[in-house]
Amino acid sequence: MVETAAHLSDHVFPRLPVRQWVLSVPKRLRYFMQRDGAVLSMVLRIFLRVIAQTLQTHSPGAAHMDKAGLHIGAIAFIHRFGSSLNEHVHFHVCVVDGVFEEVEGEGDADATPRISSPGVIFHAATGIDAATVAPVQTTLQKRILRAFVARGLLENCDAKDMLGYKHSGFSVDAGVCIEAHDRAALERLLRYCARPPFSIERLRKEGSKLVYRCAKQRSEPTSDKRGAKVDELHLTPLELIDRIAALVPPPRTHRHRYFGVLAPNSPLRAAVTALATPAQAAPVLGASISTGECAPGVVPMSSALPSQSEPVLPKRAAHYLWAVLIARIYEVFPLLCPLCGGHMRIIAFITHSADIRHILDHIGADSEPPRISPARGPPLWDDCSDAQMDDGAQTEPADWDLAAQPAPDFEVDQRISW
Repeated sequence: MVETAAHLSDHVFPRLPVRQWVLSVPKRLRYFMQRDGAVLSMVLRIFLRVIAQTLQTHSPGAAHMDKAGLHIGAIAFIHRFGSSLNEHVHFHVCVVDGVFEEVEGEGDADATPRISSPGVIFHAATGIDAATVAPVQTTLQKRILRAFVARGLLENCDAKDMLGYKHSGFSVDAGVCIEAHDRAALERLLRYCARPPFSIERLRKEGSKLVYRCAKQRSEPTSDKRGAKVDELHLTPLELIDRIAALVPPPRTHRHRYFGVLAPNSPLRAAVTALATPAQAAPVLGASISTGECAPGVVPMSSALPSQSEPVLPKRAAHYLWAVLIARIYEVFPLLCPLCGGHMRIIAFITHSADIRHILDHIGADSEPPRISPARGPPLWDDCSDAQMDDGAQTEPADWDLAAQPAPDFEVDQRISW
C-alpha cells in the first residue's frame, strides 16, 4: 500500500491536478462483477470511456480539436470490499484532471524522423462539479444496464424497471480533486485507494468474541424489523476468517490498472511520466495551470529521454527501504536514536549461540527459548456427542482433558527491559 502510493506519486503521476472518480453499482449487478472478471472489465471500460468524454467536453483548450487525438491518464483501483468486511465491488479511479494531446516535438533540423519523438500538450479541465456529475451518472446507468442486457445477464424488462427507480443503486462521485503542487495529499489519496480490505488497528478482543470497528455505520436487523445502526461487528474467529477469505481477489489478477497515456504500451507514457519530477514539471505548470487560461504547455518527449552522452538511467525505480516508507507515513525516521538523536546503523551480525546467550543474560532476558506444546489432533467430537446422561443432559467424556491442549507448567515472560 505505502510503496505503491510512493511509487505512483514519485514516478508515475505528473505534477498536474488529479481527480478521484468513484463508481458503485446496484447489488444485483455486483454479483456478476464479483464472479466474472470479463464483466468487471466491461463495466470499468464503460466507466473510463464516460470519464474521457466528460474531460474532453470540459477542457476549453481542446474544444476545437479532434477527439480521437485526445487522451486521458488514469489508474483504476478495483475494490472488492466494503467498510464492514462485506463484498462490495466498486472502482476508485484517479485521473489527471484534463486531457493530453499528441503533437510533434521540436527537434533539430538535422534530426532523422526516427529520433524526433512526439510530445504532449496538456489541456486542463474546468467546471467539474456536482451538476456535471449528475448527467454522467445517468449516462453510466443506461450504458451499463444495456451492456448487461446484451450479455444476457439481465432481462430487458428488468433493466427498464431499474431505470425508473428513484434510488437505482448507481453512484458516481468526483468531489475529491488534488491540486498540482500538493503531492503529499496525492500520496495520501493513493494510499487510501491502494489500501487492503482489513485493518488490524480496528480489531480488538472482548471475551470469546472479536470486535471489528467499521469505518461507517451499517444496518443490523432487529426483532421489530426496523433495523438499528451499528458501527461494530461482533464475530467469532471462524466468522472473521470466513469474511476475510471471501474478500480475497482471484489469483493472477491486478488490483490496479493503468489507462490512457499512463498505460504501459502508450507511446506518450515516457513524456507524461517525466513530468512527475520537479525539474520537468515547471514548464507545464507555468504555461497551463498557473495562468488559468488553459494555454497549451508543450513538453517534447525528447526531453524525457536521455541523450547519448549522458549515462542511461534505469527506467524502473529501486525498491523503497522500509525505514523510508515508515518515515513517509509517521513523519518520524525510525533509525534515529531516541536518546542522543544519532543515526543508528548495523554494527555486526551475531550468530554464535554462546555470544547470544551471554548478551541475553547481561540484559536480564531469558537465554533459553520457551518450551512449545506438542502438536495435537482435533477434539474428539464423536465421543462428546455420545456421552449422554440418562436425563438427556450432556456430560464431558472421561478423555476430554486428554484431547485438549495441555496448559504449560511454567510461565515465560518474553518482555525485554533494555
